[in-house]
Parts: sequence; C-alpha cells; structure tokens
Amino acid sequence: RRRRRRIMTADEEMEVRMGRTRPLGHRLVLFPSPFQGHINPMLQLATLLFNRGFSITVVHTRFNAPDPASHPDFRFVPIDDSLGELASSSDLVDRVMAINSGCRGPFRDRMARLLEEADREGEEPVACLVADAMLYSANAVAEELGVRRVLLRTSSAGYVRLFGEFLTLSEEGSYLIPDQRRRVRELMSFPGSNVDSFREVVSHAMNGIRAAAALVLNTFEGLEPSDLAHLRRHLPSPIFTVGPLHKFSLDASSSLLAPDRSCIEWLDRQAPGSVIYVSFGSLACMEREELLEAAWGLAGSRLPFLWVVRPGSVRGDETAGDLPREFSEETLGRGVVVAWAPQQEVLAHPAVGGFWTHCGWNSVVESLCEGVPMLCRPCFGDQTGNARCVSHVWKVGLLLEDELRRGEVERAVRTLMVEEEGREGREMRERAREIKEKAKSCIKQGGTSSESMDKLVRFILSF
Repeated sequence: RRRRRRIMTADEEMEVRMGRTRPLGHRLVLFPSPFQGHINPMLQLATLLFNRGFSITVVHTRFNAPDPASHPDFRFVPIDDSLGELASSSDLVDRVMAINSGCRGPFRDRMARLLEEADREGEEPVACLVADAMLYSANAVAEELGVRRVLLRTSSAGYVRLFGEFLTLSEEGSYLIPDQRRRVRELMSFPGSNVDSFREVVSHAMNGIRAAAALVLNTFEGLEPSDLAHLRRHLPSPIFTVGPLHKFSLDASSSLLAPDRSCIEWLDRQAPGSVIYVSFGSLACMEREELLEAAWGLAGSRLPFLWVVRPGSVRGDETAGDLPREFSEETLGRGVVVAWAPQQEVLAHPAVGGFWTHCGWNSVVESLCEGVPMLCRPCFGDQTGNARCVSHVWKVGLLLEDELRRGEVERAVRTLMVEEEGREGREMRERAREIKEKAKSCIKQGGTSSESMDKLVRFILSF
C-alpha cells in the first residue's frame, strides 16, 4: 500500500500556486500521444504544472520521442514500444489502434516501476497520471494500478461533444452546430478508415473520458460556450479549460521537425499584414495535382507568401515535393518555401495577415490568438469540424471545399488578405481581432483559463 501524503496547509498551497516553492510528494506522470499536435500541448501543460510546484515525469514512446534537452527540469522515461511501421500507417484510425495496442504492456511495466520507486523511502509518491485522452489503453493500466487519472484532450470541446454524440447516432444521423446542420461524416472525416474500427476507437476514448477524474481541454470559455455547457451537463467529471496553452507556456513547445528560422528574417522585410502563411501541419498529405494548383493559385494572387512544404507532404513522395521551376521563377522574391517553420512565431509576426491551414486544433487556436483570419482546407479527423467553426460559427475564415483549383485559390487568398477586395474580408479580420482580445483576457490573472488552472492544481492536490 502506498503511503498517504500529508495534506498541505492553505499557506503552503498558496506558495505552490505562486510558484515560490517545490513541495515534496507531488509528482505527476504525463503520457503524451506520440504526434506533434499532441506532444506540444502536453508539454505546455507540464510546464504550467511544474511552475505550480509539481515534479514532472514524462513517459513517452521511442517513436517520435520528445527532446529531453528542451525541458531539463523534467524526467523523461521511454517505454520499450515496437510501434515502427504500424504507427506510421496512412490510416489514422489504424494508427491510433496500433499505438494503443503496442503501448499497453510496456506502459504498464514502466508505470509499475515508477510506483515501486515512489514507495521507497524519500521518493516522491505519484499524485496522478495525466494522459492523452486518445491513449485509451492507459486507462485500464491506471485502473489496475490504482492511480487516479486526468485526461488531456487536444481537440476542441466541440469535437469531444461530437465523439459522444456519434456513438448514439446512426450513419445517417446529424450533429447540430449553431446555424448549421451537418452530417456526422462531414464533420468527422477519416478517409479510407473502417467505420467499425472508428466506432471502436471513439467508444474507448469516450469511456475513458467518462471514467477519468477530470478532463483538461486546450480551449477557453469565451470560444466554445455552448459545447462546454453541453459537456458539463453530460460528463460526470469536472472539465478544466486551460487554453490557449501555448500562451501560458511560451517556451514549452517541442518540434519533431527542425524549423527553418531564415523565414523570420524574410518576414521582417515584408509590409505589415501583407503575407499569407501556408502550412498543412505535420501529418496531412495532398496529391501532386493539388500541390500544383495551390502553387499556381498563390502565384496568381500576386501576394507575398510563406509556404511550408515538409518532406512527405505529397502522397507517395517522401521528399519535400518539388515545385516547378517556372513557379519558382515567377514568385522569386515574393514567396518563400521552407520544409518547416516556427509557426507560433510566424503567426505572431506583424507581416502575416492570413493563414491557409489544414485546421488542426493547435493551428486554429494559434491563429485565433494572433487575430489572423484563415483559409481552411481540412484533410481528416477533427479538421473538418474545426474548419466549419472557423468559417460558419466564428466567421473568421473561408472554407476551400471540393476539388482544389488555382482560380478559386487565387480568389480566396485575395478575399482574405486584400482590403480592396470587399467587406467580407474586412469583417473576418475584425472578428479575428475580437477573438484575439478574448484569448488575451482569459490568461490574465483572474481570467477564466487562469482561474481554471488554479482549480486544476487544487483538484490534483485534493487526491
């Protein structure tokens, strides 16, 4: 039986919350899913918890392992996974299932050893496990070992809501977002995935969320009030909205790809609000024909652009898809193409006036926080629903649907970016600035996310 910790006094708890002391007996074990869009929010949350006085142990896969040198105050512990090619499957649902299957045994062994270490004299007991909600195999391990667990879901509140509703709807059912009824399949896009496998993943994930001690979301109250209210009515455990996480922990991100910082120097030479930034994230892929249509659409817009074309972003091509020489000549001096960029810094740069994005949740939140309107081209998963919220709910972007054509790209980019192109773009930019102010206010002392973080700390200390 693990020994009980002494309950902290109110004064001691205040010292912890103010970051003035590092109490013994409050170690957290964090277990991120091994993908860029999941690792960063978990490490950002870890930094916040560390600054509140917790000791941090990060258990991670060897596949897509985070860089321990980026977080010297944390203890990083790998598990002996053998994910390999399974975790690199082009089918996202198969990938999630393979990671959960491959991690369960190794994670149990590692977690058991950590608890044994914690039982030794002088070692800090483990207060709880903080796991990625999509690593649902960790739930059974925590249950078996008697460890309380808090789950971090790296999607929007709306997508968690949709997960829950999906299980009660038929394939012909619908899901209601404000002013827009959409088919479930249109909001949850997993091309090529087996429906039964997807339902199994959703079921495991939602069962884990319902059984967890708490759910942590990288969102803020003013962004998704109706979805958060719905979740609080239907989930038994408390929900802590601590977003935007990257604004709380400015130096806590960890990139699996090396960013090309020369693009910042180029941005420094551009006029304010003149550059369209283009990036489709760390996983999304496109066909060669789509790449060419995007390229010539950008060229036709006659606007400066910064475009991330990472290795493997074109299906069947592990190189950074080569662009035509004619395109490079036509856009010389006006456009820059890099393999990876420091995205948060790029979006915060005054030269950037628009973001063409795949609408991964981290990208959407980062863009909203800088007041940058978006051109949306979702690929899979939650991206379709995120894009719908950007374009139809918050109305801070345009949605590029159906087959990609250069003429449509050119028109959309200019509508988004150019003042003279009409009222639609001006109104989107104004609404984006309003959401930016909401995001800024929620992380200030007394703001909703700041207070939610305080509540999360007190909640964990109560275990």
